[in-house]
Amino acid sequence: MDAMRLIGVTRHALAKAGSVHDIVAEAWQVQALAEAVGGYFVVSGPAAARAEARGLCEAGGRARGALFRPALHHPALRGGGLRAAQLSEVRDPRGVLLALGDLLAEAGFALVGVASNTEEEALYWQCVEAIDAADEARDRVHGMLRHLTFREWGGEWGGAA
Repeated sequence: MDAMRLIGVTRHALAKAGSVHDIVAEAWQVQALAEAVGGYFVVSGPAAARAEARGLCEAGGRARGALFRPALHHPALRGGGLRAAQLSEVRDPRGVLLALGDLLAEAGFALVGVASNTEEEALYWQCVEAIDAADEARDRVHGMLRHLTFREWGGEWGGAA
């Protein structure tokens, strides 16, 4: 499935998430998608952006690790509903990175709401770690966009550059 479609589906699911467990599970899905998109760019992006893409993979993985326990118990994930596993292509690299950056911000805001309203100390700290990782992932996305913009001026994008 194209990355833009996955981002749209994930954005919709995050917006509809009502309970704490649903929000955490959807934030986990966002981070999994960031990790998958980063992996796609590591393989298919320009060489200049690969370090940022690796960093995006690492940040997404770290955030998912922070949210692992609460998210794992969500019915959609127990049923094998990892959306990021459906990523098959990125038709619009710049558009995908812009949309992913926005989605990471939305997930971060949702986690701030969870952290602000929970009385569970463990959940609070899990959210804080995931928020930090989402911020780092957004920084990596912005770094990739800078490389993409540079490459666009030269008229190049694609495989092993």
